[in-house]
Amino acid sequence: MALVAPQIRARQTRQTRSPRALSPRTRSPQARTGRLAAVFTGAGVALVPWVLVLARTVPQTTEVSHWATAWIGLDLVLAAGLTGTGALLRKRDPRASPLAAATAALLLMDAWFDVTTSAGGDGQATALLLAAGAELPLAVALAVVAARTARDHGAPSRAGQCLRSRAE
Repeated sequence: MALVAPQIRARQTRQTRSPRALSPRTRSPQARTGRLAAVFTGAGVALVPWVLVLARTVPQTTEVSHWATAWIGLDLVLAAGLTGTGALLRKRDPRASPLAAATAALLLMDAWFDVTTSAGGDGQATALLLAAGAELPLAVALAVVAARTARDHGAPSRAGQCLRSRAE
């Protein structure tokens, strides 16, 4: 043991302690994942009553400051996400997967707000046309790219995880 590097010796010592003696930083990834899952699930459940409060209290119409800035900013972020995903895909870079997933989510959000905030008439028709003809198809394509890129670069599939856990 004297010839073992101090980092390895420390790791071996930590592994022999009981789980209760471990500090939060040295607990297993499974324990951290379980806590994160509980936090995210709790936050999602807590949003349901909040949505009900919003449904009753938010006015149907309002005047918004910096409206153009908000939409221009969102479209610039979408442009960066789309061009970045394309550039990373061209290089076969695994970072294309999370960027494609984030851009897909932003496109869904953009389509939702375009349609729900349009003034009606021609504006509503244009928003629906853009959502159906561009934003939603691009979002689906990006989601497929995200899933396939993650799979192709070694991210374990859910099915593979299930099969491994059953075999153990």
